[in-house]
Amino acid sequence: MFVNRRDVQIQWGDCDPANIVYYPRYFAMFDDSTSALFEVAGFSKQDLVRKYGLVGIPMVDTRSKFYIPSTYGDWITIETRIEGIKRSSFEVKHNVYKGEALAIEGFETRVLVGRDPDNPDKLKSAPFPPEMVAKFTGSELRS
Repeated sequence: MFVNRRDVQIQWGDCDPANIVYYPRYFAMFDDSTSALFEVAGFSKQDLVRKYGLVGIPMVDTRSKFYIPSTYGDWITIETRIEGIKRSSFEVKHNVYKGEALAIEGFETRVLVGRDPDNPDKLKSAPFPPEMVAKFTGSELRS
């Protein structure tokens, strides 16, 4: 499995009055981490648009499990991987570490989408390109 790790320092604006990260901020960090995963894998946003005709990878489901809080100034490591790929949807897993300890598990379901060829004003799911499947999973897509 292809994995991307990125270190993030918790900023003042990430925290609530109790000085712990306000939970929606983690979802923004997860979104950035998913984008970074694609970028590091060699599939930049520009590639998604120009090469593959996609308009995005919107999230259709998300959830998290919180174990250890983080506060202003803390450094966390977000480890992101694609756990599974179907025809156009895929499962993303984010493990957030504070030091060596698992602090959060984040889960996303996303879909590759492009313009509907029959009606360009609408969006339509798009199949996962084989080279993306190979990069993220190390194997070919199975139906």
